[in-house]
Amino acid sequence: MSGAKTLSSHGLPDGYAVPSRACDSHMHVFGPVSRFPGVEGHSYAPRPAPLEDWRRSIGALGLERAVIVQPSCYGTDNTCTLESVSSMGEHARAVVSIGHDITEAELLELHEAGARGVRLNAKSVGSRDAGAIAAEVKAVAERIAPLGWHLQLHAEAAVIVRLSEALHALECPVVIDHMGGMRVPQDDSHLVSLQALLRGGNCWVKLSAPYRIVEHGGLFDETCSLAAALIAANPARVVWGSDWPHTSEHAGRPQADPQQVDFRCIDSNELLALLAKQCCDESTFVRILVDNPAALYGFPV
Repeated sequence: MSGAKTLSSHGLPDGYAVPSRACDSHMHVFGPVSRFPGVEGHSYAPRPAPLEDWRRSIGALGLERAVIVQPSCYGTDNTCTLESVSSMGEHARAVVSIGHDITEAELLELHEAGARGVRLNAKSVGSRDAGAIAAEVKAVAERIAPLGWHLQLHAEAAVIVRLSEALHALECPVVIDHMGGMRVPQDDSHLVSLQALLRGGNCWVKLSAPYRIVEHGGLFDETCSLAAALIAANPARVVWGSDWPHTSEHAGRPQADPQQVDFRCIDSNELLALLAKQCCDESTFVRILVDNPAALYGFPV
C-alpha cells in the first residue's frame, strides 16, 4: 500500500471503510472487582474494563462482532467472558480457559454459551518449557477437536518454533496470538517457521497488540513488514484483534500479591489504520476483518 494515499477522517486510506460484519477477533472484558477479583497467585490482578467501554471505543468504529478472550487472571472461571458474549448474542464468540477435569457435558455447555476455542497462555505465567507446553497442547486439542473448536496459543516466538512439529500434528486448528510472539526487528528464522505453519493451513495468526511487537514501543508502523509477510504466507489464515483494553506489561510469573494491571492509552483509529497499511489492498483488509473470522469462529455469513 502506497504511503502516498490520503487518509479519511477515521485514519483509513482513501477509499477504505470498515465493512459490514467486521470483527474484533481479540479483546477482553474485565468485570467489577467485587464480583471478579481474579485468581490468587496470578501475575496480575484485574481492573474493570466493561463491554460498554469497548462498544464506545472499538465498536464505535463500525466493528459489529467480537471474540472475547478469557483473561488469564480469571483462570478457568469464564463467567465474566460468557456474560459479555451473552449480552452480544450472535455478534460474539468466546475463547475460554478450561481445566483438565472438565466434563464433556461442561464442554457442551460452553459451546452453547458461544465458546469456540480454548486459550493456553504460556507467556503470562512465564512458561518456556516446550515439552510441557506440547503435552498440554495435545491434551487440550484431543478434548476440543470433536466440538470443532480451535486452540489459541500465547507464547514467545522461540517457543512456538520449538512447538512447530507438535502444532502441525494437532487435530484441531491452532490460532497464534499477537503476530506469533515476534519482535521487531525480528529473527528471520522465527518468521520462516511461522510462515511455514500458516502455509500448512491448520494454523492461524492474529495481527494484534503492535505495542507488544516493537522493542521501544509507539512506532507501530515498524510492524508492517512483519504483518505483510504473515499475510503473504496465507491470507486466509489471518485475523485482526484490537487487544482492547490494552493491558500493560506485567509480571511474567505468579505473584503472591499481584498488582492491579494498568491499561495503555491507545487510539483505536490508529489500530485500524495500521491494519490497512499492513494489508496489500482493500480486499485483503475486508477478508481479515470479515471473511476469515466468520470461517474461524462460525459467524453467520
